[in-house]
Amino acid sequence: MWLKKGLLSLSIVMIGLSAKGQTTVIDTIPDYNPEYLDECLDSLVNQWYVSKSATNLVLDSIPVNDSISKYSLPDSVYINRLSEISSPINYTFNSKVKSYIELYTIKRREQVQTMLGLSQYYFPMFEEVLDSRQMPIELKYLPIIESALNPRAYSRAGASGLWQFMYYTGKQYGLRIDSYVDERRDPYRSSVAAADFLQDLYDIYKDWLLVIAAYNCGPGNVNKAIRRSGGHRDFWKIYYHLPKETRGYVPAFIAATYTFTYAQEHNLYAVASGLPIATDTIMVQQPLHLKQVSEMLNVNLDYLRELNPQYRRDVVPAKKYAFPLRLSFNLATEFAAYEDTIYAHKRNNYFPGGALVSNPEYTQYTPSVPKDKTTVWYTVKSGDAVGLIADWYDVRTSDLRYWNNVRGNLIKVGQKLAVYVPKHKVDYYKKINQMSYAEKQRLNGRSSGSTTTASKTQPVKEDSNYIYYTVRSGDSLWSIAQKYNGVSNSDIMRLNNLSSGAKIKPGQKLKIKPKA
Repeated sequence: MWLKKGLLSLSIVMIGLSAKGQTTVIDTIPDYNPEYLDECLDSLVNQWYVSKSATNLVLDSIPVNDSISKYSLPDSVYINRLSEISSPINYTFNSKVKSYIELYTIKRREQVQTMLGLSQYYFPMFEEVLDSRQMPIELKYLPIIESALNPRAYSRAGASGLWQFMYYTGKQYGLRIDSYVDERRDPYRSSVAAADFLQDLYDIYKDWLLVIAAYNCGPGNVNKAIRRSGGHRDFWKIYYHLPKETRGYVPAFIAATYTFTYAQEHNLYAVASGLPIATDTIMVQQPLHLKQVSEMLNVNLDYLRELNPQYRRDVVPAKKYAFPLRLSFNLATEFAAYEDTIYAHKRNNYFPGGALVSNPEYTQYTPSVPKDKTTVWYTVKSGDAVGLIADWYDVRTSDLRYWNNVRGNLIKVGQKLAVYVPKHKVDYYKKINQMSYAEKQRLNGRSSGSTTTASKTQPVKEDSNYIYYTVRSGDSLWSIAQKYNGVSNSDIMRLNNLSSGAKIKPGQKLKIKPKA
């Protein structure tokens, strides 16, 4: 039924059928109310979206885990289920794939249920892009491995967004990256770029598992692996010639496809994400601050940020070009009704003189303080090195770099570095900033003249029932655990009675796991 505005009065009669099949009048609205009718239209459209959406996996409360949630299934079940997935991608099953399936369906159930909820919002975007190119729809599971469906994910290597594009790769595939906009974090635009990249890789390799491997480590590394294997173009035949991370990447992708396809069979249900089922896009024609939208439409600012993660400073920098603003369906229609008023709201506060020089409460990203830790500051002095400072504060070098956005070993005299230390040892670590170089070196049993010789470790009497590993320079508990299937860094800590802040040294022998 079409509703026409401009009538002086309008009666809407809602008709129903009684138990006997007779027509009955349920309600009558005697007077025309434009605002009421607009709300009715929005409500009806929203109800239609909800009724047609794929929300069968979303539950308000998650069922209590039963026995199917706690144990591995027979290999024959996994093999049969993978074979029934209709896809041009070859889903191989082996011990490596099985270990990732068990990781997702048994050990990390909460994270998977969170991602199932997020997938209700993101997967339709991925599917639309992949379908338009007639590419395997199952490629939508790549962002599960890349970013855990977090559009703000930022790796230590500098990759960003759901599809984890590096800066130059993103620019190469047409993504805008500047001080105001990072389209690597735009769910739709980055999906288009990812599909273009994957298609280019498929044109080279003609094999989807090789494409997925190349997406992770780059085509150069895949080509080297092919040559070193004697020219094989099968992922599993070049497996041991690939970078270690990529060896796990493809099995993880197969396992993610399995897990999301057979979620209900493993009693996995989506946790509602809070993101809207239906969204619409408004093309913004002039500079707009998200706080203008938040205040005028009475919507939470963080909610707007979740829907528009590509805007780094909460500003839509529309001047020469229009930019999209994604809103839930009902907010999009409300924005259209009050657009001019929203643009005018506190405009001089946010854009004085029409320039994009506002200070929109933008802060550069810094990692949050870990639980039970507090921040102390160290001022870099002549002769210092990243590795030395990490040793003095009993933290990992990689963490120190991550906390302070340090690339490689580039630090400068006078630079202040944040270090997160246990709260009960703050006084001890604060003193380090005032110590001489020799005093700091003695903290770790080193002399001031040597920065490379580790203190000797006590010999360990090996138990013949366990597998051991001898620590090498550059090792961490995490990197060691990655060398063994089914072993985590917490397992190694437990077997060796190591605390969370314990350090390991080259030459140290660690108990890894019982022998089979």
